[in-house]
Amino acid sequence: MAKTIVVPLLLMVALSSCVSTKKYKAALARYDSLQRNYYLVEDQLRTCLSEKDANRRRVAQLEEENAQLRATSNLLTAQLADLSVITKQQAESINQSLQQLGIKDAFIKGLQAQIAKKDSLLLALTMNLKGALKDVNDQDIEVKVEGSAVMISISDKLLFRSGSYQITSSAREVLEKIAAVVNGQPNLKFMIEGHTDNKPIRTECLRDNWDLSVMRATSIARALQEQYKVDPARMIPCGRGEYIPIASNDTPEGRQKNRRIKIIMLPQLDEFFKLMEQK
Repeated sequence: MAKTIVVPLLLMVALSSCVSTKKYKAALARYDSLQRNYYLVEDQLRTCLSEKDANRRRVAQLEEENAQLRATSNLLTAQLADLSVITKQQAESINQSLQQLGIKDAFIKGLQAQIAKKDSLLLALTMNLKGALKDVNDQDIEVKVEGSAVMISISDKLLFRSGSYQITSSAREVLEKIAAVVNGQPNLKFMIEGHTDNKPIRTECLRDNWDLSVMRATSIARALQEQYKVDPARMIPCGRGEYIPIASNDTPEGRQKNRRIKIIMLPQLDEFFKLMEQK
């Protein structure tokens, strides 16, 4: 286009002898400007064509990548389908595991309920015993919870004369109060332990502290049975001799503490132990 414009212009300038030098130079300048514009447009055209080719190649590359992505997607879809088949095969096993978890959860809840019941029984029994024995000197008798049992520790001076297993008259008030609580708990079983100090003893009826501890425990059990109607099947009298001291036997005070009757009350926890057997 630029050439078709420039050529007639030059011809007009050549044929016109009357054209001034100034106009001629202006025409030449105009020609140079048009020529530069022509080359610029030509360069821009080549750039555009080159970019067009590059874009065409880029589009082809993107189409190829898109095809690869579709192939990958199809593969993943197929794998997901296989995975769903595996999950279905495992569904029964998973359901069984969930059932087992449910059984264990129910067991734990039942165990917690029985433990709470046990704690409530022990607390109630302790409070009843303390209430019944509130008039007794605290130094002579102690009631407390140890583990899963309620312990009553009674000083021997409250129950027996020195070296004897015959119950004193002052002991009967204490035993009567204990029997009242025990008879109010028909499912309660208990041990009666006799304890002595380490001072040797030997009489016509007693060979040693073993005998004394056993005879004292038996005397308490017999009094509870005969005088206060406690079921003998619920009692376990036994002697521990001098072998479980709670204080030093080197002082009179320590030996006094060691001479005692210990009653261990065991609430019946059948449901608790049934749960443990089921486990």
